[in-house]
Amino acid sequence: MSYTPATGAARDLDGLSAVVTGGSRGLGLLLADELLRRGCAVTVAARDKAELERAAALLRARRPGAAVRTAVCDVRDRGAVAELFRGAREARGSVDLVIGNAGIIQVAPAETVGTAGYEDAMDTIFHGALHTALEALPHLRESRAGGRLALIGSVGGLLAVPHLLPYSCAKSAVAALAEGLYTEAARGGVSVTAVHPGLMRTGSHLHAVFGGDREREYAWFSALASTPLVSMDARRAADRIVTAVEKRKVRVVLTPLAKAADKAHGLAPVLTARLSHGAARFLPSADGEPELREGADVEAATPRSAREQLRSLAATLNDRAARAYNERRRTTGT
Repeated sequence: MSYTPATGAARDLDGLSAVVTGGSRGLGLLLADELLRRGCAVTVAARDKAELERAAALLRARRPGAAVRTAVCDVRDRGAVAELFRGAREARGSVDLVIGNAGIIQVAPAETVGTAGYEDAMDTIFHGALHTALEALPHLRESRAGGRLALIGSVGGLLAVPHLLPYSCAKSAVAALAEGLYTEAARGGVSVTAVHPGLMRTGSHLHAVFGGDREREYAWFSALASTPLVSMDARRAADRIVTAVEKRKVRVVLTPLAKAADKAHGLAPVLTARLSHGAARFLPSADGEPELREGADVEAATPRSAREQLRSLAATLNDRAARAYNERRRTTGT
């Protein structure tokens, strides 16, 4: 929470009706908060009702009087997504800005995940973005402000990342979708922004799922996700994403490392693949359990001495972010 957005930001979004999918925690929650800060009325959508209620409480506490509504929606179900936008339009009078952010992260060797893991990633990340875009576009074309659509991809969709292959495959499809829609949606007055963040400190390691040598997979992923020179302050990322959408930018890549990787892959894809191949040698082997488990469960099941070592690598910044951005699980009585 060290980053404070600049004061005097343009108010082009003031009064607009916005929808954020995957908005109950992490980056999605911060995007909703940033849209509220800029004067939008925001509909936050996610699968988990209890998580949505906590998110709404956090947003209202931070933005007293802000126009926040929630909608339980599984973006894998196109009918549910259609209902999401019908509800937002009925409640707010229009749908002017949409950010498709819903997704999952699976961290494991490629052969450990299994076909079902790839299908799950495609269903949630790509089909979720596809359903969101196709159902949003008719509403956005009717926006008097000129509709804005943003799809959250990843640097992992611009080049394949070892042990994140299902995620990379799905995010690559999102990148192509956003670029293609940009060229086709312009006739209807709708701008489409492709967003490709690198690692961000959101506490997402607790909701990512891990397979193979789970403890070691959790260790490297959570450590990188919390390292300041590698990862980005998530609130700053949200501010930059919303600014890009506000300015109708075609594409934005976040974090210096992600920008460097994107350029390197574009200029020298073979060299980039070889460097990635070399780095993969330091990752855990494919030995271990095929069953994927959530990061919070991996952390809890790790022996105390090893868990303390993991926490020394990753906990301080990421745990702080997890508490702030609704990533930590709530238990009865807490």
